[in-house]
Amino acid sequence: MRGVLLVVLGLVVVGGITDLVLDRPASLLSAHVLVELGLVALSFGTAVVLWRGWRKAGRELGEARVELDSARRSLAERQAERDAWKEQADAALAGFGEEIGRQFGAWGLTPAESEVALGLLKGLGHKEIAARSGRSERTVRQHAVSVYHKAGIGGRAELAAFFLGELRIPGTDPPSDPVYSRLPKTGP
Repeated sequence: MRGVLLVVLGLVVVGGITDLVLDRPASLLSAHVLVELGLVALSFGTAVVLWRGWRKAGRELGEARVELDSARRSLAERQAERDAWKEQADAALAGFGEEIGRQFGAWGLTPAESEVALGLLKGLGHKEIAARSGRSERTVRQHAVSVYHKAGIGGRAELAAFFLGELRIPGTDPPSDPVYSRLPKTGP
């Protein structure tokens, strides 16, 4: 489309000049000559302005493509990092889940109590655990009390602290909170 417009404007310029040459006007200051020269100048000026604008837009588009490609590469790198982290986290969580299951077994929890205990560890409320498990809220509360009794802990916070109390970012010191020192140790 751009090329067609430039060709049309070029034809106007060439046609106007050709018309002036063929007319061989007696005076260059006649209305006909001035109109022809005005149209030729307007067409030529418009063609130059359009051509410059298109070149500038082309350069900007090229720069935008480079930025877009860079953003796409960066996004792909972040997605690869996320996928690698998720894979590692999934493996760690699977191992953590196995250890939690072993501890539930050591406490003698029934499958229903284990399901409630896991829901509590995930931060779910009794009502939400009841809705997800198809049990009544009262039954879930009874299972929770049984879990706390069998584990020898005082409630939901101590249940979470039992499994997460010593969790820390590598290279940091263990928490100095006295609450942690009262909890049963989770490791060997």
